[in-house]
Amino acid sequence: MTTLEHLNNCDTKTFVDTLHGIYEHSPWIPERTAAQRPLRNITALKQAMQEVVAHASREEQLGLILAHPELAGKAAIAGELTAESTGEQAQAGLHLCSQEEFTALQQLNANYNARFGFPFILAVKGATGKGLTRKAIIATFTRRLRNHPEDELQEALRQIGRIAEMRINDLLGHVPTLGNAVMAWAEEIGDWSEDENGLTCTYMTPTHKRTAEQLANWMREAGMYAHIDAVGNVVGRYLSTDPAAKTLITGSHYDTVRNAGKYDGREGILLPIAVVKHLHERGETLPFHFEVIGFAEEEGVRFKSTFLGSNAVIGQFDLSLLDITDRDGISMRDVITQAGHDVNTIPSIARDASDVLGYVEVHIEQGPVLLQHGLPVGIVTSIAGSSRYLIELQGVASHAGTTPMTMRKDAAAAAAEIILYVEQRCAQHQSASLVGTVGQLQVPNGSTNVIPGRCVLSLDIRAAVDTVREAAVADVLQQIADICTRRNIEYKAEQTVSAPAAPCAPWLMQQLSEATERAGVQPFKLASGAGHDAMAISKMTDVAMLFTRCGNGGISHNPLETMTADDAEVSGQILLDFLRNFQAK
Repeated sequence: MTTLEHLNNCDTKTFVDTLHGIYEHSPWIPERTAAQRPLRNITALKQAMQEVVAHASREEQLGLILAHPELAGKAAIAGELTAESTGEQAQAGLHLCSQEEFTALQQLNANYNARFGFPFILAVKGATGKGLTRKAIIATFTRRLRNHPEDELQEALRQIGRIAEMRINDLLGHVPTLGNAVMAWAEEIGDWSEDENGLTCTYMTPTHKRTAEQLANWMREAGMYAHIDAVGNVVGRYLSTDPAAKTLITGSHYDTVRNAGKYDGREGILLPIAVVKHLHERGETLPFHFEVIGFAEEEGVRFKSTFLGSNAVIGQFDLSLLDITDRDGISMRDVITQAGHDVNTIPSIARDASDVLGYVEVHIEQGPVLLQHGLPVGIVTSIAGSSRYLIELQGVASHAGTTPMTMRKDAAAAAAEIILYVEQRCAQHQSASLVGTVGQLQVPNGSTNVIPGRCVLSLDIRAAVDTVREAAVADVLQQIADICTRRNIEYKAEQTVSAPAAPCAPWLMQQLSEATERAGVQPFKLASGAGHDAMAISKMTDVAMLFTRCGNGGISHNPLETMTADDAEVSGQILLDFLRNFQAK
């Protein structure tokens, strides 16, 4: 078996010969990688080779893509593939295609080549290395045919990187044990849903309670003491040998949006469980208690109230929420009671802040930044604050054919102008991750032959720095006023959400950065545009977050949400290293 030590110490020719099958017919990649030795670990080797590809010329990148065979193409039929490609296509069962599947793949290959001018490339061994189904391959092929050519070229290079990553694993006998555990567990609970056709797990439904029990069981099997508290948080404690030790907390949420992905929130529960299991199997304890919390409700789908579980942990659970009802008229109090919990004990869930060392959360990025930078992980600097408004514009509905353009009071035209200004204004200050979105737009009682007299739109402005967000909000509101004055439109702006940004603690970020570097990855910092339980916990203690790369263009809150076992492994190794080297403030 080839070892990293051998690769670090051999001559360049041997290095290149040993790695010749990692990237198809492209010896220039290991040749340039050899100059970067010694490489700290397998992850560093993978990153180094991917960096060579990223910095190659466009002609070299295109040549690398063209060196790859079509899926179930002529080369496969003729037995002309490399040994690596032959094994990968066989693992996905492409040599067992039915005539219908083979015909579909041939047509897709032809359409793809006609559109892009290079072969379709997909890591057919998939996110776990076990192989995609032919159905999944054809669905991915069909979806990616709609990509913009430049986006598809970059996706082809990313797929080549994923193929190379798994080939390096095979060559060096590396098994991403932590990552494999996370992916398998996520798959198991991801099959439990309130809906038949997608993953939905909302607060205190049978699916939610079943998921909680399974998480508690996995915690116990990993060596933790586990229980489910009065709001449904699943709490596992890995105890230090020092009974007087303080507690470091991690976790995330296990509820989902409707038709969700399998990793949002859940990675941040499953990965620490896998890490604790690794420690426990080796008889290794920590100088502090380590608490893993599966927060019961972060998304707010059922009762339209977010962060129920994390707010209970910090002692800020609003007991008046117990009387709100879901769309079926069932109160939160009733669903908690029916689950066997006592709502009167909710205040006792609150942690003593003086006993808490800090909080670190691992989470899938839910965006494309790490993907575009070719990095498996990133360190979060701040969780963006959010300002949300409901804007109502009132013009005059009148006949579309008889009202001159200069005499109209068109509410929809005013809305269009507002939307374009939001896009323009929020393209500024990207260093603070400023974003603005109009996600809802309605013309109530609209008709094709009536000038819109009323328009309702939402406004969501977020930034990692509150002053930047507040300045953008002020400018947008002023622009709304100016547009409406000029167009003789009346308006109302109702603020529905105002949440401050939650900066991550520099001392925790530094320790995450050091662990990331030791894992073989260049530390990269980015803001989180999405909200997380860490926002609530930051009101009690210092927080930090580690993001794991999100595949499929960064899609999240969607069944296409994906990550790989290898990226989960890197996150797990960083968390493990962070725990072993943790220094309290």
